[in-house]
Amino acid sequence: MNHEKELLSQLKSTQSRESAFRELISLYKERLYWHIRKIVISHDDTDDVLQNTFIKIFKNIEKFKGDSKLYSWMYRIATNEAITFLNKNAKRLQITSEEVQNHAVNNLRADVYFEGDEIQLKLQQAIAALPQKQQLVFNMKYFDDIKYKDMSEILKTSEGALKASYHIAVKKIEQYLIGN
Repeated sequence: MNHEKELLSQLKSTQSRESAFRELISLYKERLYWHIRKIVISHDDTDDVLQNTFIKIFKNIEKFKGDSKLYSWMYRIATNEAITFLNKNAKRLQITSEEVQNHAVNNLRADVYFEGDEIQLKLQQAIAALPQKQQLVFNMKYFDDIKYKDMSEILKTSEGALKASYHIAVKKIEQYLIGN
């Protein structure tokens, strides 16, 4: 926590901003990459969204007030950037954002960066079949083991609603996997 405060003060100082930002990227790049990847599915699209996320973080670091954890704030930006990306793609292709995700999941077999087996592919298909909010909650809890308290900060939703969404998502995924 102390390291985070120190990093923040370096990010807000013009002398140390660039080196502090490089440190921020090295600290969080991989975790943010995998969070975004679970939403947009494709490696190349994830790289684009990650780059946009770090640009937005750099431009807005001055506005960060410290009323939440730095990571929660960056996670929220990454989530919003990923959803914005899906929605833009959906609009461009004149389909829903869910269809964009389903298409991406169906292309996973051809993705050289996807190292999963058939079971993992089925799990990704089951997750893609969920409504967006349930997808986010499931991914954050199941894969990233994010606490409901932190998730509440990131998604601006009550802990109770998040717990309910997670349990509904788990049931739907189980039904999907049993049915397929």
